[in-house]
Amino acid sequence: MSRLARIKRDTKETEIEVLLDIDTPGEVEVSTPVPFFNHMLNSMLFHMNSTTKIIAKDKQNYDDHHIVEDTAIVLGEAFKEALGNKAGIRRFFSLFTPMDEALVLIAIDISGRGMGIVDLDLKREQIGGLSMENVPHFFRTFAQNAGITLHIKKFGGENEHHIIEAAFKGLGISLYEASRIINNRLPTTKGLL
Repeated sequence: MSRLARIKRDTKETEIEVLLDIDTPGEVEVSTPVPFFNHMLNSMLFHMNSTTKIIAKDKQNYDDHHIVEDTAIVLGEAFKEALGNKAGIRRFFSLFTPMDEALVLIAIDISGRGMGIVDLDLKREQIGGLSMENVPHFFRTFAQNAGITLHIKKFGGENEHHIIEAAFKGLGISLYEASRIINNRLPTTKGLL
């Protein structure tokens, strides 16, 4: 039985719908009005070995902020819901993700306490409609709503496309590995995650 979730969020600014199956590798469909964001989400969810559909519509056409933030909220909520009671999950995972000259560390703990610490040192204003200030904002907002502790740190790289893509791919791999069921115990000494 797959762990999956469907979440919809409809506000005056955006309409976001997410279907996320964290146990079935399959089709990833992403549609937002931000081309580079689509590319990054596709990379993340492909490497997460998920079946996912994300449809995000911008009702106000201000800029990319609301789409990025609200997509992060709904995707985080979907991941949290798909995890269920978290019994038997690995919980922790970390890795260095290279992409050409870029090297980015991702470390996560499915702790129930949402927090994102992001240090990518981005300088460009935007890539493909995605403002660079919204890259760390996406990761922090996702972590908060998914209930995970997330650390992302750049260790090397000059090309910001490569740096950001390494971060998204690394997050997908880490979410997959940390959410694998490896036994039947809840991975905490507290008795609650």
